Formats: sequence, structure tokens, C-alpha cells
Amino acid sequence: MAGKLLIIGFGPGDEAHITKRAREAISESEVIIGYNTYVDLIRSLIDGKQVVRTGMTEEVSRAQEAVRQAEAGRKVAVISSGDAGVYGMAGLVYEVLIEKGWKPSDGVEVEIVPGISAINSCASLLGAPVMHDACTISLSDHLTPWDLIRRRVEAAASADFVIALYNPRSGRRTRQIVETQQILLKHRSPDTPVGIVKSAYRDREHVVLTTLAEMLEHDIGMLTTVIIGNSATRNYEGLMITPRGYQRKYTLDSDIQPLRPHERLRREAEPWALEQEAETGAETEAALPVQPGAALRSAEQREAGSAGLPSFFDEDEYGDDGYGEYSPEAEGTGTADDYDREDSPVRIQAAGTRSAYDKPASSGAGEYGDSAVAVALRPSAAPAASVEASAPTAYELAEEALRLVTGEPGGTAPSASPSGFFRQQAILEFAVSPGLANKNLTAKQLMVLAAAVGDTGTMEYTPHHQLLVKLRTDDPDSVTKRLRGEGLLLAPVGDVVQVKACDFCNMDKGDAVPYAEELHDLLGGAAVPKEMKIGFNGCGMACYGAVKEDIGIVYRREKFDLFLGGKTVGRNAHAAQPVAEGIEPDKLVETIERIVARYRNEGHPNERFHKFFARVKELEGYRHREVPAFQIENALCGD
Repeated sequence: MAGKLLIIGFGPGDEAHITKRAREAISESEVIIGYNTYVDLIRSLIDGKQVVRTGMTEEVSRAQEAVRQAEAGRKVAVISSGDAGVYGMAGLVYEVLIEKGWKPSDGVEVEIVPGISAINSCASLLGAPVMHDACTISLSDHLTPWDLIRRRVEAAASADFVIALYNPRSGRRTRQIVETQQILLKHRSPDTPVGIVKSAYRDREHVVLTTLAEMLEHDIGMLTTVIIGNSATRNYEGLMITPRGYQRKYTLDSDIQPLRPHERLRREAEPWALEQEAETGAETEAALPVQPGAALRSAEQREAGSAGLPSFFDEDEYGDDGYGEYSPEAEGTGTADDYDREDSPVRIQAAGTRSAYDKPASSGAGEYGDSAVAVALRPSAAPAASVEASAPTAYELAEEALRLVTGEPGGTAPSASPSGFFRQQAILEFAVSPGLANKNLTAKQLMVLAAAVGDTGTMEYTPHHQLLVKLRTDDPDSVTKRLRGEGLLLAPVGDVVQVKACDFCNMDKGDAVPYAEELHDLLGGAAVPKEMKIGFNGCGMACYGAVKEDIGIVYRREKFDLFLGGKTVGRNAHAAQPVAEGIEPDKLVETIERIVARYRNEGHPNERFHKFFARVKELEGYRHREVPAFQIENALCGD
């Protein structure tokens, strides 16, 4: 029997703001899967249930585990703070399902349970800062290139949006908030009100109302959401308030509305509106060219509903909307967002989507393959030339806005993506080294590597005697073939086995090299619950630090010493435990193979090898010994 996936957003985190349906969904679930902090926030609601909890950067494994459990017939709750469909886990779970060929008709059932998003909860503590057009921007550049984020900040700042910044700063990501302030100051007054909310509706809630010029003088971190006002936002008695426009449109102390619809967009009526000139008649037609194939509607046609455009352009369906609008917000609700990866990149292939209508008027992918906008049209009921419009229609304004944003000339063009509105260009990511024991790169190898990476890719040197390469390509086979042709060793990255060896004293002590190469050929790149390093040193000096890795192997006196369970990072890092001396060479490879196989089969998702060894207590007859533990308070940044 197929199970069910309940993707739940529980809001800011306090029980008073968890919806009734979210409580019911948690109650009916058999398994709860979530980030450690989120599990702790709703602990009182999950007593007696199986809980799978992981760290900040392990969202993919959570989604995969949830799908696996649901396919086994269980009801599984995947929890997110805020709203699960707003930079939470909802999209990621769907991506995992789509990758497995899931269909809603006969696959596991999926229910998305909405929650209060961060922009809403934080705004309620500040007053009413989000009463006019607003946008949310995540400053985390772990999934989106910083250059693209910077351009989005520039666009939002110049368009006078109220801006909510998610993931504004972390322990290692500090420059983005500084650059964001500099961009905003080019477009807005230094006195623009700014609200800083930390841990909204939680025990350590902290709210600050400051200005754009002084915002960086206050504590801003991963638990913070920053809301920046527009040119009309005011600070009144400690409240941050953005006028909705009623004072200008309706004059609250009057029984009549003095501003007619055509008057409301004048600069004196709504000073926060974009710089504009009054354009009517022929001037308007010149400024807003008619797109080929576009069906423009007169006022009479719009009123009668007889035009060929989709109904969502009608004012009665496209007006003020309370909770009906779901924009791509960066989910955080005062905590680390589900997609802020501080440690490891995530590689996901997303399926494209198609419009509900037939003809995309224009679309395209951004520089980094991010979302591009397309306007979809139904076939027109009448030729566009037969329709005379005395004023710009909603479609005209939308089409012109699209043209200005994309920088494209007027006119329709075929979709740049066969899958519809957007596509994600593949990022090829792998590790490169001159060889397992060889540490010397030739000038030609470096030139070929640099040519492959180009201006848009990156090369990062790692502590593992490799270069981490990231590049955009639609033809990965040709790239890897060329690099391998130059004698370079390529290896996958992520949750795989990686064999790293010393240089065997420039091959003066190379007797153990064949065993290292055999391990690499047999296990290198094999999938494991969490990335695993097998260190291999060719003499008792162990100068390349094999004894600090997950599995350490040291060649000494024509036999091998074995070390298990090293912890390489953190303030409680420790070397691996020496578990055997004098292993015969013909027994080494099969021993390591059995240890890795057991870890692969019995390890929990994202469970590091040293934790696995401590949990199972024994591997191939080698007993685990407890390492003295220090009581260390967790860092506020979540590391």
C-alpha cells in the first residue's frame, strides 16, 4: 500500500502560530523528518513518533529518506519552519519524486500544508511595513550566484520595492549584507526605515527599528530577517508603516474618493511609483508597441469579458489578494533557511514546467539558467489590428515590463526552453588531481584545465590534494574526455568514497602504491551515507595524515596498520582509533571492502563514519573505544 507525504510548514515555531491542519498532519504521521532545530521547536507534538533529524546542509537526504519511507507504505511528515513551499522542503521533495518517475495518479500521495512565512510574521512585529509592493531576496549564494543576487537587489532597489532580506549573514558569509546596503543607498535615502527581527515569536525574539544608514550597526545573522522600507515607509511611534495608498486614493476622512482610476498612478498621487510621464493616446501607443499576435482589449471588451486573453488579467480576478498570492519567498521565519548550504553544494536536476496555455509570448533563461519569465496567451478571438485601445491594457503594461526587464526587443520569439517557463542549466562539478600518488601538475595540464573552466567556471584548491572544479556545460562528456586525455585523474564529489594517498616520498617508497590504486579502482566514487575519506600513507611517518581520516591505512614493515573513525573537523576533532597492526597485504583490500560495505548498508542517511562506528561498536572484529568527550556549547550560527 502506498504511503503519504505531508510537507508541513509550522510557521515561526511557537505553538500558537501553528495552524490546525499542521497539527493534525503531524499527529497523523508515523515518521517525522526534519532539521534538528525544527524538530526541537515542535518536540511536544511528536512524542512517541519515529524521528529522523539531520543538520542544516542535509536537505536532499531528508527528502530522499521521506520518499523512501512513504514508498514503503508509511505516513511521513517533512517539516519546515515558515511555509514549506517557500524555500522550504516542498519543492525538493517533488524534485526527488520526479526523478523517480512519480505520477500523482498512482504514486504516493503528497499534501502540502501551508504555514506563516517569515515576511508575514516579522512584519507583524514591526507594524505594517509590507502594505505596498514587496519582494523577498535571499542573500545566500550557495545555490544562486552572488552576481545574480546582486542584480536582483539592484532591480528591487531601483523599483522602490519594500524588500525582505532572508539569510542576510552567517558566520562565514558576511560581505553580502554590506554590498546590499551599498546598492540600496544608491537608490534610497539613508533615513529609510529598516526593521531587523531576530527569532520571531521565539524565546529570544529581538526587534530593532533603525535606518538604512545604520542597519549594519546592529546584530544581523542567520536567525534574522531584515525588512527595508520603500520611499513612502515611515517610522511612527516605534512602528514601521508603509502606506497602502488609501490616504491618497480615498482620503480617509471623506465619504467620496477624490482620485479617479486614471489619476491614481500620477506621481503626486503615489510618489513611490516609478518615475513616469503622463502618456495618453498616440504617445502611449508609441511608448508601448503592440506585440505581434497580441490581443489588445478595449475598455468595453474588458468589461464584457470577450477578449482572447486569459481571465487572470481581469481586474476582478487579479486585484487585492490576501493569502492567495504565493511569491518565491526565501523561507526562514527567523531561522536558518532550508536552502542555506554552508558546507557542501547540492546537485539536483529539476524537471521543467509548462504553461497552462499554448503560446509563450517570450521566455528565456538568465545568465545562470535561473527562472525566466514568459507571458502565455490563448489564441486570439480576433486579429489584434481590429482592436483599438485608447489606453494601455493590463497586457500591454505586462508585456512592456517584461521587455524592459529582459532587455529584449519587442515581438514574440520561440521559447528558449522546451520545457516551458524556465530551465536550469547543469553545473558540472568534480575533483581533479594529477594522480593518486602524483602531486605534480604540468603546465599543459593547467592550461587545458583553465580552458575547460573558462571565465564562468571556478577552480578551488582543497585540503585533499585536489582542485574542486565547477563549470556550466551542456556537454560534460567532451570536457571530461579532454581532461582525462591529459592524464588528469577525475573523481566525483559529494557523499562518495574518496581514496587520498601521500606522494610515497616522491615514489622512493612506492611498494604500497598498487594497494592504494586497487582500493581506488574498487571503492573510489562509491556512494555512501556521508562523504568518506580513506587515507593511505606509504610509511610509518604518515606525514600526509592518514590517521586523521575516516579510515586510515599506514604501510609499515611490509604490512599495514589500520585506523578507524577519525573526525577531521570541529572543535572536538580527533584522530582515528588504531584498531590493528600488521595486517597482511593480501588481506588489506578485502578487509576495507567489507568495512565500507557495512557502512553503506547499515549507515543512516548523512551519518558520518565515526558516528556509525561509535553506534555499531564493532566492525570486522575491531572494537570501538569511547573518546573523551568535551561539553561544547553550540555556536549561535548553527555550525
